[in-house]
Amino acid sequence: MTRGVYQRYRIVMVMTVVLFLLSLSFTGAAAESIGKADWEPIPTGDAAHGTREYSDFESSEDCAECHVDLYQQWSRTMMSRSYTHSWDEIEYFKLAVPHAEKKAKVAGVKAGCNGCHAPIAFLAGDTPPPKPGSGGFADEGVNCDFCHTVVGFKGDIPHNFNWICSPGETKYGGREGLESPFHEIEKNEFLESADFCGTCHNEMSPYGVWVKSTHLEWSEGPYAAEGVTCQDCHMPRGEGVLADGSEVVSDMRHHLFHGAHVSSKLRGAVEMVMWSDVDRGKPGQTVKVSLALFNQKAGHKIPSGSAEERQLWVTVEAVDAEGNHYHLPVDRKGFEGEGQTITSNELSYQDMGEPLDDPEFEGLPRDATIYEGDRIFCLPYFDEQGRRTIQQWNTASLGVDYRIGPRQTRIETYTWTLPEDLPGGKLRFEATLRYRRLVKSVGDFLGVPQEETEAFVINTGLTTMAIGDRAHE
Repeated sequence: MTRGVYQRYRIVMVMTVVLFLLSLSFTGAAAESIGKADWEPIPTGDAAHGTREYSDFESSEDCAECHVDLYQQWSRTMMSRSYTHSWDEIEYFKLAVPHAEKKAKVAGVKAGCNGCHAPIAFLAGDTPPPKPGSGGFADEGVNCDFCHTVVGFKGDIPHNFNWICSPGETKYGGREGLESPFHEIEKNEFLESADFCGTCHNEMSPYGVWVKSTHLEWSEGPYAAEGVTCQDCHMPRGEGVLADGSEVVSDMRHHLFHGAHVSSKLRGAVEMVMWSDVDRGKPGQTVKVSLALFNQKAGHKIPSGSAEERQLWVTVEAVDAEGNHYHLPVDRKGFEGEGQTITSNELSYQDMGEPLDDPEFEGLPRDATIYEGDRIFCLPYFDEQGRRTIQQWNTASLGVDYRIGPRQTRIETYTWTLPEDLPGGKLRFEATLRYRRLVKSVGDFLGVPQEETEAFVINTGLTTMAIGDRAHE
C-alpha cells in the first residue's frame, strides 16, 4: 500500500469514528501544549541534523486532502520551491557542496543549506539530498508539516535554522478553538511572530558576518515598532476556508509568501520623484537634476536577503526634442566605499574558482549590461582576500551598506552640462529603477535560466525643462 493510499484509508476510517463520536455529542480533549521546558532538550541548528526520520512528517500532499486552497497557494510559492528552484539547485550542487568538501572553514554548508531550503531532509540527515526531481521530501522544500510543527527557537537571535521542531500529531497554528478529525490543533503565538521567519531569513556566515538580515532589518525599522510583522505583508489576512467543509472566515492567513519572485510585489516598491534646479536652460549651461527614491512598501531594506546576488540600480537619461538620448552618470557623494555603489564592469567573484577546480579563474564582470556610472543600491560581500564573492558562505567581510531602508529616502543628483548642439524645445529627464534577482554574468556562466537574470522595472521618474527661448517651444 502506497503512502498516499494509506493516508486516504486512514482519513476515511478516522472520519467514520469522528462522525460516530459527534453523534454522541462527544468532544475529545486537546493534547497538552508542549511547554518551553520541554523544548530545551530538542536539538537545534547544526545539532538537529539527522535527529529525525522522514516518517516523522506528513507530506504536503497529505495536507492537501483537506486544506486544498491553502495547499494550492503554498505550491505556487518559493517556500515550496526552496530546494527545486533552478538557481538554488545550481548554487548548492555546483558551488556550495564542492566548496564544503574542499575548504574546512565552510564545511558546514553542505548540510546547513538544507536547514532552511529542505529542512525535513536536513532533520533526516539526508545530506546531500537527492537532486530535485526525485519526488522525495526535499522536493517539497519548506513543507506544511514542517512549519506547523515548529514551536519556537533557541538562543537570543533567530538565525541559521535555530528553530525548534517537534513533529507529531499536534499541529500548531495561529488560531484558537479549532478542531480537526485528523490531528490535534493548538495555537502557538510563535508562528505569528517575525522571529519565526527570522530563523531562516537571518543568516550568519562561518566568518561571523550577517549575509542575510531581513528579520534584523525589520526589527530595527519602523514597522516592528508599530507591531507590523512579516506575516502581515507576506501572509495577508482575507476571506477564506481553513479546510474543506469548514465555514468561511474573514481573516484567514493566506499562504502566499509573495516576495521578490512576484512581479506585483516588486512593482512600485520604491517611489520616485524627479526635479531640476531650473525650468529653462540653454546649450552650454550646467544644470542639476535631483531624484528621490522612497521605500514606501517594504518592511526591510531593498534589496534584502542574499544581497550580493541581487542588483538594484537606477539609470538616468536625458531625451532631447529630436529624440536623442544622453546617459547621465550619478554625482558622487564622497562617502567611504562609494565606488562599490557605482556600477562597474571590473572582474569579481574570483573565489568561484575554488569549488569549480579552476585556480586560473579570472572572475566575472558583476555589472554587465548596466551603464557605467549608474547608482547601484547594494551590500557587497567580500572573501578573505578582499574580493567580491557571490558565495555567501564564503563571506568574510561586508562593504558599504547602500540599500534603501524601510521608509527611507535616498536622494541622488545628476549634474550635466547641456551640449552645445542641443536642439531647442522640451528636454526630458527619465529615471528607471531596475531589479535583477541574480547577477547576469553569474547566471549566464553557470547556466541559470534567463528568467532569473532578467531586469525588471520597479518604477520610473520623469521631469522636464525647456531649452532655448520660447520661440523654440
